[in-house]
Amino acid sequence: MAMTRTQKAATVDQLVEKLEQTPTIYITNYSGLSVEQATELRSKFREVGVEYKVIKNTMLRLAMERIGGYDEVFDSLNGPTAVAFSEEPSAPGRVIKAYLSASKGELPELKAAHVEGAVYHADALEVLASLKSKDELIGEIISLLQSPITNVVGALQAQGSNIVGAIKTIAEKAEA
Repeated sequence: MAMTRTQKAATVDQLVEKLEQTPTIYITNYSGLSVEQATELRSKFREVGVEYKVIKNTMLRLAMERIGGYDEVFDSLNGPTAVAFSEEPSAPGRVIKAYLSASKGELPELKAAHVEGAVYHADALEVLASLKSKDELIGEIISLLQSPITNVVGALQAQGSNIVGAIKTIAEKAEA
């Protein structure tokens, strides 16, 4: 049954809201996946907090036009399209890459990705999958910040034991 104009408008409104809330989207071609494969893929996405939906190209394009900034991905809005919505830029890429290697298949195929304003095209799956997650980056920053502090504390402790040793030596010489 065809959607009414009101239903279409509501769908576009929902997509606009979803796009505004989600900094990362991956546009994929899912055509050729069996129902079982598509269900398995959705499950893998769900495990890492990614929402994967089949969306009509015209609805997605209307929502993107309303927000603006998605002009570069319009060329990829053709044929069967499913979109992965994620807070984490690399999560969908990692899932797709792992799924492709496990299934030894070619689907889902990345058409484009829009990550916090940057556009990646179909050949960028390796780059996207290798991006570090926010937690990994925070961990690296914390370890970099802790490193100098650890060095300073170690140096102070070493200097303290050198001073204590020197005072002991001077005290022993004075007694003798």
